[in-house]
Amino acid sequence: MYITSENKKEIFKEYGKSEYDTGSAEGQIALFTFRIKHLTDHLKINKKDISTRRSLVLLVGKRRRLLDYLKKKDIERYRAIIKKLGIRK
Repeated sequence: MYITSENKKEIFKEYGKSEYDTGSAEGQIALFTFRIKHLTDHLKINKKDISTRRSLVLLVGKRRRLLDYLKKKDIERYRAIIKKLGIRK
C-alpha cells in the first residue's frame, strides 16, 4: 500500500490541527492531494488503466467540493491551504 498510517498521521499533523484530527477540511484536502499525485504518477505509466482514471476523477471532485466548502466558510483558511499545497483553482 502506498499510504501507511504513519504517512497519514504525518499529513494530518502538518496540515491539520493535530495528527488525530482527521476530520478537518485542511487535513482531508491534503490527504486527497497526496492520493491524487500518486494516482497521476501511476496513470503516466499505465495509460489504459480506466478504473484508476475513474478513481482519480472522483478524488479530484471530492477535493474540489471540500475546497468550495472551505472557501464559503472561511476564505483565509482556503487561501492558506491552497498556498501550502501549491494547488490553485
